[in-house]
Parts: sequence; structure tokens; C-alpha cells
Amino acid sequence: MKAQALHGHLDALLLAVLDGEALHGYAVIEALRTRSGGNLDLPTGTVYPALRRLERAGYVSSDWSTVGGRQRRTYRLTGTGRRALDGERAEWREFQATLQTFLGDTPPAAPAR
Repeated sequence: MKAQALHGHLDALLLAVLDGEALHGYAVIEALRTRSGGNLDLPTGTVYPALRRLERAGYVSSDWSTVGGRQRRTYRLTGTGRRALDGERAEWREFQATLQTFLGDTPPAAPAR
């Protein structure tokens, strides 16, 4: 799946990946890939700028650490980010339910006359 297909959803996906655990940037990319069964294989040039944008917005915070002799920036969800994620999940459920009425297996009932 290409990054363009995720337009408008990337931030929510990144917040969801960080829900419950702090991860360094490459681990975020790996988590997206793993949780999507390989369908989300996003380049660093897409993910890292989005993480920085989320940090500027106050949705994530980051700290530098050394892992295996390498400097890595680790990202974690903030309280504001958790509230934003809750909102994204609610909007997603509403969007999904709306699309289900058009794209689901059962055709909608005919309007009453």
C-alpha cells in the first residue's frame, strides 16, 4: 500500500502504534509493517516527518537514548495524543459504519414511501 493511500490516516496509525509502548522511529515502521501483515511498508521519508509533526502538535514526546551503541530517538504518546487517538478511533468507527451502509454485503433497505 502506498503512502498516498493513507492520506489523512497516517497520524492516526502512528498514534495507534505508539499506544501502550514507546518506540524508536524504525521500530514504528516495523510495527506498521508487522501489524498490517506487510501491507504498510512506509519509507522513512514518510514516517519520520510525520512523527516530528506529531511531536510539534504535542501528541507525542521523544527522548534520545543509546541502544547498541547507536543514538535513537524514542517516541511515546502524550495525554493529548491519547485523547487525539480516542477521537480518531471514534471518527473511524463512524466512518466505517457509514461506508458499511454502501459497501457492505447487505443492500440497504428501500426508503419508505
